[in-house]
Amino acid sequence: MKNNHTLIIGSGIVGATLALKLAQAKMPVTLVDARPARDELAWQGVLSKRDARVYALSLASINLLKDVGAWQKITSSERKADYSQMQVWQLNGRGELLFGESSADPSNSVIPQMLGSMVEPAVIEHALWQRLCEDDVSDYLTIIAGQKVTNMDWLGAQQGYRVTLDNHTTIDAALLVGADGRGSFVRKQAAIGLDTLDYNQTAICCAIHTEKPHQATARQAMLPTGTLALLPLADITDEDKADPQHWQSIVWTLPRNQALALIEEDDRVIADKLAAACHYELGAISQIESIASFPLTAQQAKSYVADNLVLIGDAAHGVHPLAGQGLNLGMLDVQVLSEQLAHDFTRSGGTIWGSNQTLRSYERLRRPHNSLMMHSFSALNWLFAGSLAQLRPVQQIRNEGMYRVGKMKPLMRLFAKQASGV
Repeated sequence: MKNNHTLIIGSGIVGATLALKLAQAKMPVTLVDARPARDELAWQGVLSKRDARVYALSLASINLLKDVGAWQKITSSERKADYSQMQVWQLNGRGELLFGESSADPSNSVIPQMLGSMVEPAVIEHALWQRLCEDDVSDYLTIIAGQKVTNMDWLGAQQGYRVTLDNHTTIDAALLVGADGRGSFVRKQAAIGLDTLDYNQTAICCAIHTEKPHQATARQAMLPTGTLALLPLADITDEDKADPQHWQSIVWTLPRNQALALIEEDDRVIADKLAAACHYELGAISQIESIASFPLTAQQAKSYVADNLVLIGDAAHGVHPLAGQGLNLGMLDVQVLSEQLAHDFTRSGGTIWGSNQTLRSYERLRRPHNSLMMHSFSALNWLFAGSLAQLRPVQQIRNEGMYRVGKMKPLMRLFAKQASGV
């Protein structure tokens, strides 16, 4: 079944999930990643430490992970923090948006009790790695770890691509999938351009232990300097579990120079400034761990597809982290692409795999949606942060808007449904 062979470059969460979807459908797939493979002992070493980073998985992403058999492993690991509310507020103005249980009409079944779940990246990757090694998918799945792609040759629409690895191995594939992140080698080799936006902001991320429990609520403060997100973290030690819901992941967006200066401060100084920045919403911060920073940019590939080639996840798009939707957009890419591939393969009587028409259908379904999300997040960032956002007319529009939206229950229910992704 050579004409059904799919080669995925990048075995992160998005690439591994697509590989499992295809293998479960009995479609041969090869997964290549530059990172060396970890054995179970190495995984346990990684998982023994709390990661300050966390993904806010929507219900749609959770359902996809259930479909490929990974969510069950995440649940059994007890390394997830479900959240049933989202609170968004601005410190210098009126109005608050509260999505979820307390804002919902109990008689309305559209609003789920759980809006999503916060899970550390390594926990998701470990669950996917376990699934990739199981017997029910192994007959259709080849995994090559610790090898970089050094060359890509297009052999024509009928043959697809010949990919060369740094150990000189060559792999032929009818469909090449770039799932290799923001700096995608696949995208560059395919000469697909990139639209980029630099926010001139840097995010500081860390894990904090707060005086008050988070109460299964994801919080986001809209500050004049940028957004400050407080996201529930799973309790991983016996001590934490005895007094739960005090650990949280922080993503604090600041102007770049201000962030770089702050990251050089003592940990205690950072913790105190962080608590003050959110007006002690959850009290004092007693512990702070794993402080890191990263610059904030948005980007989108000018095209998601070429002949015999498709981009998914961060290789195709990257958004501002203020709504925590980056991974969820990538998981929607996986869902749509796998559905389009399967639909057209079945419709063709099992003869056509990854045709140009199939790939264009995927792009038409995903690129406009991702563009809308990217520009919406940019607009929200502009509306709350920066010098223009502090002009009185902008403040008045923003304050009145948040106040009015918070009073409109049907609209709040719609927002909650959209946040859950289902």
